[in-house]
Amino acid sequence: MSFFGQNFLGFIAAAALIFESSAWAFQRPQYELRYLDDSSQLRVSYDYVIVGGGTSGLTVADRLTEDGKSTVLVIENGPLVESPLISEIMGGFGGMGSGYTYNTMSVPQSHLRNRTFPVLTGRVVGGSSAVNAMMTVRGTSEDYDRWGELFGQGSSWNWKNLLPYFKKALSFTLPDPLVASAFNITHDLQYWGNTSHIYAGWPSFQYPGLVPAIDAFREVPGVEFPVDSGAGRAGVYWFPTFLDPKNVQRSYAKTGHYERINRTNYDLIADTRVTKVLFDGRRAIGVSAQQTRLNTTLLSNVNASKEVILAAGAIHTPQLLQLSGLGPKKLLESAGVQTIVDLPGVGQNFQDHPMLSTVQNFTIHPEPSDLFGESNFSTWAQEVWAFNRTGPYSLGVGNVAAWLPMPVISPTYHETIASKLETQEHSAFLAPGTDPTVVEGYRAQMKNLASSIRSNNTAFYSLSLTGSRAPGGASVFLHPLSRGTVNIDVRKPNATEPIVDYRALSNPLDVEILVEFIKFTRLYHFNTSLAAFNPKEIAPGENVKSSEELAAYVQRSITPSEYHPSGTAAMLPRELGGVVNESLLVYGVDGLRIVDASIMPTLPGANTCQTVYAVAEKAADLIKSRL
Repeated sequence: MSFFGQNFLGFIAAAALIFESSAWAFQRPQYELRYLDDSSQLRVSYDYVIVGGGTSGLTVADRLTEDGKSTVLVIENGPLVESPLISEIMGGFGGMGSGYTYNTMSVPQSHLRNRTFPVLTGRVVGGSSAVNAMMTVRGTSEDYDRWGELFGQGSSWNWKNLLPYFKKALSFTLPDPLVASAFNITHDLQYWGNTSHIYAGWPSFQYPGLVPAIDAFREVPGVEFPVDSGAGRAGVYWFPTFLDPKNVQRSYAKTGHYERINRTNYDLIADTRVTKVLFDGRRAIGVSAQQTRLNTTLLSNVNASKEVILAAGAIHTPQLLQLSGLGPKKLLESAGVQTIVDLPGVGQNFQDHPMLSTVQNFTIHPEPSDLFGESNFSTWAQEVWAFNRTGPYSLGVGNVAAWLPMPVISPTYHETIASKLETQEHSAFLAPGTDPTVVEGYRAQMKNLASSIRSNNTAFYSLSLTGSRAPGGASVFLHPLSRGTVNIDVRKPNATEPIVDYRALSNPLDVEILVEFIKFTRLYHFNTSLAAFNPKEIAPGENVKSSEELAAYVQRSITPSEYHPSGTAAMLPRELGGVVNESLLVYGVDGLRIVDASIMPTLPGANTCQTVYAVAEKAADLIKSRL
């Protein structure tokens, strides 16, 4: 499906939401577990109160209620819906226009010509897993080893110890044998599980144009071709989709960790906003929440006898922590919020995956005659291509991509970039007044990333191969060096949305890396067998040649987000600006834990959804180990 077609779905979804919202005022699904219509149905107390009914929140709730002993309440700010625009397959970022996302905007980005950008995260039961691009990808082994290294030897946060949770989180289904044979789709089941109700599946069609796009990477020195996307290796590989193979629909947190469950100890209330975590001294004892019904705001306090668990995501978890008195003391005092614990790292260390462009950089138009004249494609593949040139609705953004390290992207210059990163004055690239502990944490991260720039197994560059028009629509920067902030507005601390500042390109080495991306993308298109298809460069344009000209193009064209916000309540030692420890418990208080993407100290070099599932599975075991 084309980029424009994907966004057309978003416009349809927005219009459909008007009808759907009114319809759901009179009818909602009848689940066998307890769905609460309003706060009057809340129990006096729960063992666990989970704030956020998204990817991580529903996963943890499912696991904590399995034995029937613990009572759990999930509070979701968004609605509970049965929209076919969620359950059916939406290609690309179509879900981001569905009406089920937060309406948050960043502040003007000073290094991006003062442009502002949407901050899109899921606001619906199921969270971002309900509206994402369904790309089922995990990072390399080094991405997760890097987390534990910041705690020293003996940490359980590494590839070896997370792999069982990646396997537990998803059930892998095999691709269609004909498709797999025609396109050499390989897999290795040792990296996958089969017990989850979240599925990693495959569409029944792939574009024939993918074959020359993949083969062209075989001509680039150093590119590896891992046998499976789950192997923890950088390279070019096929990966599945969050797809239920039986009903050919999106598989997401709501379908896997809510709908199928019949437990009276698992309650969920939607359309309810948590405004504060409640404390008795320094122990979290519950939350304060509000609902709006018929223009009337209803306030409720909900007790948690064991833990309050935050799963509100990397934008709203730090906002809630700060409103509850946990965060940088100077910021809280300026906002008139009483400080319970001075935690300078709350809302800092904000990361996302920048995209170099939101449109095609290059176009290639392989025709059937180009592909089949001397190929070994089956008659089946030719017939499918002839029947439907644009592909079926069940195909999202594609299932193969390049995830490449810097020695491949920039063989002659990556060492210079790594050396520059090591010798930088790192504090100069953080927000003014950043706490010394946060500076030290940033310095430690940059030291690790300098080593990663030299490594062949940390992917910095990603290019999706869609096959319908051209290889990829944007190159994605998987390990940006710049760090932003997510903070409450000191003038209006109770505003619905926090102040989000990507601080994109605040570290100038990000620009240098992105310039190398453009040079590599040109090499891939014009210095390999793809040149036979007469590719045409749309942007930045063939007349833009010097590094200075390319840098200017980066600054006016980059988008700072692939909708993967992370890092704002980082799992780091407290002396490095950490907010949670290795058990995901918040420093300085009792009974408060965080289980979402905000705990990631550094981004994985992949779409974040699969990693969030794994973190949530591990978090559930950490919680149950304390029972």
